[in-house]
Amino acid sequence: MKFVLYSKPGCHLCEGLEEKLAAAAHLPFELEVRDITHRDDWFQRYQYEIPVLCQVVETPGQVKEIALPRLSPRASQARVEQLIQNYLGQNKAK
Repeated sequence: MKFVLYSKPGCHLCEGLEEKLAAAAHLPFELEVRDITHRDDWFQRYQYEIPVLCQVVETPGQVKEIALPRLSPRASQARVEQLIQNYLGQNKAK
């Protein structure tokens, strides 16, 4: 399973979530971090919402991103891992 994290440099909320996702590397997922300052469309869409974590869903001929529920900046490592595991479990059920 693949997730995309939309963030920008200097955002402490983004850095905190990215650190927690990196610490969850023992789980079977791939993470792509996208700096919203690199593309105007990303910046326009996410400038007031970062960090935004999306699940990448691939179907034949289509790839779409679904934003996951926003986590509290104070979410524990266990809570972040639980969120990832929930989505990994949903993917296995399909």
